[in-house]
Amino acid sequence: MTATDRRPAADDTYEPDPRRWRALSVTLVAGFMTLLDVSIVSVALPSMREALGTTPAGVQWVVSGYALTFGLVLVPAGRLGDAFGRRRIFLVALAGFVLASAAAGAAPNIESLVAARLVQGVAAGFLAPQNSALIQQLFRGAERGKAFGLFGATVGLSTATGPVVGGLLIGLFGEDLGWRAIFFVNVPIGVVALLLAARLLPKGRPSGTSTDIDVVGTLLLGVGAVLVLLPLVQAEAGGLNRLWFLFLLGAAALAAFVVWERRVVARGREPVFDVRLLTRTRGYGAGVAVGTVYFIGFSGIWLVFALYFQTGLGWTALHSGLSVMPFAVGAAGSAAVAGRLVSRFGRLLTVVGLSVVSTGLLLTAFLVATLDPGTLTWAVLPALFVAGLGGGFVISPNITLTLRDVPVRMAGAAGGGLQTSQRFGAALGSAVLPGLFYVVLGATEEDYPTAAGVAIGVAVLGAVGALVIAVPDWLRDRRNDRGDDPDDREPAGHHGHAALD
Repeated sequence: MTATDRRPAADDTYEPDPRRWRALSVTLVAGFMTLLDVSIVSVALPSMREALGTTPAGVQWVVSGYALTFGLVLVPAGRLGDAFGRRRIFLVALAGFVLASAAAGAAPNIESLVAARLVQGVAAGFLAPQNSALIQQLFRGAERGKAFGLFGATVGLSTATGPVVGGLLIGLFGEDLGWRAIFFVNVPIGVVALLLAARLLPKGRPSGTSTDIDVVGTLLLGVGAVLVLLPLVQAEAGGLNRLWFLFLLGAAALAAFVVWERRVVARGREPVFDVRLLTRTRGYGAGVAVGTVYFIGFSGIWLVFALYFQTGLGWTALHSGLSVMPFAVGAAGSAAVAGRLVSRFGRLLTVVGLSVVSTGLLLTAFLVATLDPGTLTWAVLPALFVAGLGGGFVISPNITLTLRDVPVRMAGAAGGGLQTSQRFGAALGSAVLPGLFYVVLGATEEDYPTAAGVAIGVAVLGAVGALVIAVPDWLRDRRNDRGDDPDDREPAGHHGHAALD
C-alpha cells in the first residue's frame, strides 16, 4: 500500500455522485476561462493602449489589477465555500465573472476597463478554490487522481494557450475589435457553464463545517497579500524600486496573521486558514512550497517569450503564441496521464517531471541564445514539447499530493492556500524574469537572443528549486511505505483529519 492509498476514516461514508464527471467538466470550463484571462491579455496590450489612448502604466493595470485581486481573495473565498456551500459561491462568482467580462469588452476608456478587470479578478479568485474543493468533495481514491489530472491539464493548457487564443482573436477581428473579443468570448461560454453548473453541482455543504467566519484573520491576510503582491504586479512600472518597503510591511502583516490564526484555533473557533495544515497534514507544506517555487519560472517565461518574439523579432501576436504551443500540448497530455499514475507512484512523478522540465527549458534557453531567428520556430519545438511533458507531471500530481490528506470540510481553504502560493510565485516570476530580460538587453546593447536565453535559463532555477524540495518529500514517502519512518507508526490520522480536529 502506497502513501497515497491510505485514507482517513471520514472517507468511508463516501457515496459517489452519478453526475460527478459532468459536474467536473463544467467546473473545468470555468477554471479554464479564469486562468486563461491571466495570460491572454498580454498580447493585446498594444491594441488596448492605442484604442483607448492611454499610457503604458495605465494599460499595465489591465494585467496587474486582475492578478492582484485574483490572488487577494483565494483563501477567504475557499473558506466561504467550505462554510456556505461551494455550489452557491461558484454560481455567484461565475455570474460576476461573466458580467465583468462583458463590462471589460464594452469599456469606453481605460478607467472603466481597469475597474472591470478588478471585479473580474475578484470573481475569478472566488471561483478558483471551489474547483479543487469540489474535486475533493466529489471524488475519492484513484478517481480523485484522474480528476486532478484533468484539472492540472486545464491549468497548464490555459496558461500556455492564452497568447495563442489572444493572437487568434486579434487576427480574426483586427486590432480595434480583437482586444474586446478577448473579453466578450467569455460571455456565451460563461452563460452556458452557469446554466449547467446550476443543474449539476451538488447542493449543501460538507457535514461538520462551521459557518463561523474569522473576520480579523481575513483582513490580516488580505492586507498582507496586497502589500506583498502590489510591488510585484507593478514591477514593469517601477514598482519594485518605488514600493520595496511594502514587502516588509506585508511580511509583518502575514506574521500577525499566523499568530492570530493560532490564537483562533486555540480558542476552538474556525480560522480562515488553519496554519496547522502546513505542519501537520502530510504533504501539504511540501506541496505548497513546490507549487510556489515552480510557478516562479513557469509563469515568467511566457512574458519573456512574448517580449523576445514580438519586440525583438517583430513577430505577430499569433506567430508568437503558436511558437510556444508545443509546451501546452505536451503539458496537457502528460497531466491527464499523470493523474492516472499518481496513486501508484506518488511524489516520484513530481521528481521526474521537474527533472524533465528543467532539461527541456535549459535546452530551449541554449537554442534561443545561439540559433538564427529564422530557424527558431521549428528548432525549439521539440525542446518546448519535452519541457511541457515534464510540466504536466508536475502540476496535477502536486495538487493531488498536496490536498490528498486534507479534510473535505477544509478543502476550499486548503485549495485556496495552495493557489495563493502559486499566485505569489507567478507574480514574482512575472516581475523578475522580464526585469532580468531588460537588464541583460541593456548590458548587451540590445542583444535580444542573449537576453531571452539568460532569462529562460534563470527560469530553470525555479524548477530546480522545486526539485530540491520534492526529493526529500519523495524519500519520506518511501520510508513511510516501508514503515521505517517513526511518523508512520503513530495513530491513524496523525497527518490527516485527526490532527486538525
